[in-house]
Amino acid sequence: MSEMEKTHILVIDDDTRLRKLLHQYLSENGFMVSEAASPVEARVLMSSFLFDILILDVMMPGENGYSFAKSLREKGDNIPILMLTAMGELQDRITGLESGVDDYLSKPFDPKELLLRINSILRRASTISAKEKQTIYKLGTCQYDTQRGELTQNGQFVPLTSAENELLKVLIEKIGQEVTREELARIFKTENERSIDVQVNRLRKKIETDPKSPRYLQTVRGKGYLLLPD
Repeated sequence: MSEMEKTHILVIDDDTRLRKLLHQYLSENGFMVSEAASPVEARVLMSSFLFDILILDVMMPGENGYSFAKSLREKGDNIPILMLTAMGELQDRITGLESGVDDYLSKPFDPKELLLRINSILRRASTISAKEKQTIYKLGTCQYDTQRGELTQNGQFVPLTSAENELLKVLIEKIGQEVTREELARIFKTENERSIDVQVNRLRKKIETDPKSPRYLQTVRGKGYLLLPD
């Protein structure tokens, strides 16, 4: 694997010895590694390089790891974060997760477990990224483009009302999950859940081969609806 293809890890820890050990171990296991002794140094590096994952200590002079992770999430930065800390209490783990970190590993730790945690986080991040990149969903002979908000059937444009378009987007955001009538009623700002059923039936006529026996926009009896694209 070339240097350009390697996963790039940024280790943020004020403990020089631990940083060097992690640098050596992770490099030996095929990662590209950079180091920062503080969140200040980390921000400088992150402004110049794209990292795939952060390994972040909690207790550091000045800004701690919790605050740094929270600041990244508040800016909309979703880079995966594995937090390393000597504090193993439940409340400390909860605080870390509330700050937006993806996983938590207490010191001292087994290096092999560190690798497992890193690879697990990267797999999850890759799956999420793939879902975020997907913009076109196939529904039999129909396709829906979430970026354009356009439905086509066999390449021909199918007009949608604003309500139908919004309904389809909401269902796509929760593919394979039931969306209750109550939830849809709140989204559409209506107290009449029957109006949701009407919108669903209208949408089915545009995406289903047989609206009376729907394949894609299915009813969850007594609860709501779910969308199952191809």
